[in-house]
Amino acid sequence: MRPVYALRHQGLGSAVQSGDAAQVCLPGQLNYNVAPRQWLPVIVQDPEKGRIAEPMQWGFIPVWSKDPSHGMRPINTMAEQAFVNPMWRSAAAHHRCLVPARGFYEWKKTDGHKVPYFIHPKDQALFAFAGIYSVWKDAEGRPLKSFSIMTTGPNKEMEQIHDRMPVILTPEHETRWLDLQYSEREQLADLLVPYEDGMLAMYAVSEDVNSTHHNDKHLVEAVGK
Repeated sequence: MRPVYALRHQGLGSAVQSGDAAQVCLPGQLNYNVAPRQWLPVIVQDPEKGRIAEPMQWGFIPVWSKDPSHGMRPINTMAEQAFVNPMWRSAAAHHRCLVPARGFYEWKKTDGHKVPYFIHPKDQALFAFAGIYSVWKDAEGRPLKSFSIMTTGPNKEMEQIHDRMPVILTPEHETRWLDLQYSEREQLADLLVPYEDGMLAMYAVSEDVNSTHHNDKHLVEAVGK
């Protein structure tokens, strides 16, 4: 699974839905065609400031990596493995984040051809993917933060397109995902599930999304409209 997420981070304060959280603000930006290794805003829980936005690179760098420019940089993490696999285990327990978005792209194989779809929740204009991040440090101790998006099995709509989907958090689940007093999978398992059946809107979009040279609103418009 290698989706390109249509992260559109304009007005992140509205995307972070917690009554007691600090409002999160970033300069208005639109990104309709996110690519791996781009720097993107993600939401973390600061012990003193509450929720804050931090720029991180999409593509998880293991802390033991000697050179982040080489080796694998996963953009997705299987929720079933996150709390047991050594690569993800520490981040899943101690470095969880929210990845704000309005939707994501996935490709459906049809007669040997891949058709891109734009997919978004029907009940959340702005929402958050469950994410985890790492803090890699170079020889001088300078940190480089990177993140991955959690995935799970598909709901009924998504299984027509792909056998995986990103973990989409409901507003009430965002607070628990960021609360690091919960560090065991059993405490968070009910969050790491497919989105509710019948609650995703999806439609075919332009194949221009296949190239990151294209990055404007037409990418999320239904084909033929």
